[in-house]
Amino acid sequence: MKATKSDLQKIDRLQKRSDFLLLNTHATKWVSKSMIVLALDNQLGHPRYGITVTKKLEKTSVGRNRMKRRLRNIAAEHLSAHAHLSKDYVLIARSGVATKPYEDLSREFLWCLEKLGHVGN
Repeated sequence: MKATKSDLQKIDRLQKRSDFLLLNTHATKWVSKSMIVLALDNQLGHPRYGITVTKKLEKTSVGRNRMKRRLRNIAAEHLSAHAHLSKDYVLIARSGVATKPYEDLSREFLWCLEKLGHVGN
């Protein structure tokens, strides 16, 4: 994993359920094999991100937490460098997040950002 602690601190997290619901209903979406990326404008001037892993996907909390850690590192590594400043992002895990190589997940996330038109400042 390539993200450092300082990379994780550069980006705020979405914490309120209402923020997640707003993105779920109004955001633009791009689907890849191992994740869904939702993006929506915010008025804050800095990017925020959230991660969703459902029990339907992975029954054990150990497995869900592993998926969250992997997606959190990908978000920290790429959103600080590539994402628009005033956007909210939600990464929704799909099957394969836990077993796919980190480099492949990273490429998929950048591909999703590119397809959404959100790469660059």
